[in-house]
Amino acid sequence: MRRATWVGSTIVVAGPASPSLAAKLAEALEARLVEVESKLFPDGESYVRLKGGVEGEDVVIVQSCYQPQDKHLLELLLLIDTAKDVGAGRVVAAVPYLAYSRQDKRFLEGEAVSGRLILKLMSAAGADGLVTVDVHSEGLLRQAAMPAVSVSAAPLLASYLASRGLKGAFVLSPDRKREAEARLVAEVLGGEHSYLEKTRDRVTGEVRTEVRRLPVGGRDVVVVDDIISTGGTIAKAASIVKAQGARRVVAACTHPILAGGALERMYSAGVEEVVGTDAVESEVSKVTVAPALAQGVRRLLKLSRASL
Repeated sequence: MRRATWVGSTIVVAGPASPSLAAKLAEALEARLVEVESKLFPDGESYVRLKGGVEGEDVVIVQSCYQPQDKHLLELLLLIDTAKDVGAGRVVAAVPYLAYSRQDKRFLEGEAVSGRLILKLMSAAGADGLVTVDVHSEGLLRQAAMPAVSVSAAPLLASYLASRGLKGAFVLSPDRKREAEARLVAEVLGGEHSYLEKTRDRVTGEVRTEVRRLPVGGRDVVVVDDIISTGGTIAKAASIVKAQGARRVVAACTHPILAGGALERMYSAGVEEVVGTDAVESEVSKVTVAPALAQGVRRLLKLSRASL
């Protein structure tokens, strides 16, 4: 395989959580792929080993941190530290799903700001930069001690949806905070977009969604969100548009966490198809984020060595 020439030699390390995505990213970057041996000791402790040399190279470690989040995070930290310890040059953590990113500040007195701690741990382990995909809070990345960028999967999702016959569909965000993603998808599909108002009780976690009239009668609707966890928010949005005469409802997200019967919950509410990316490798991961990650990695590695 021809080596990348835009930044010198580059290696992609395939973390245990993202081997398939790492291979696609290596191909996109024309970089050498180094696999990782990983296992759990009988007492539950994690073990990782790089199965190739990285000395003097720019290294991109691909490790998404979906469930079990804590295990995947520790593997990531071990890989960053090991790469630096055995002589890697710059180390970029490519973490498509950044665990704990929703906790970017203290909402209730005494809460841990866990997202900020994760960034501190990556820096302490030796990471020189971070690339993630559709981070839940851009504000969190501004707290990082290293260069950190979030790339968007929306254009990639939109291209897939267009290929599925959803040109002209109405695009809906179930939360005002994700309206930007809905707008990007709508621009590619050539349809309108809007959002719902959602509020969450910080103590109980209960979510309330405002019901309002939308121009969806007889139309296909794509509900777009960054994360689908339990599917409750998507199910509520689907119920609202189906009650208003929507013809077909498709859910699309970057991070298909799919916890606690999420798919069944969404299908029961009228969702016909769920489309996710391989930022979280799941049964609905139909779109790869490798092209977007490659753009983010190039952006970081083109910074001066002084900046990184």
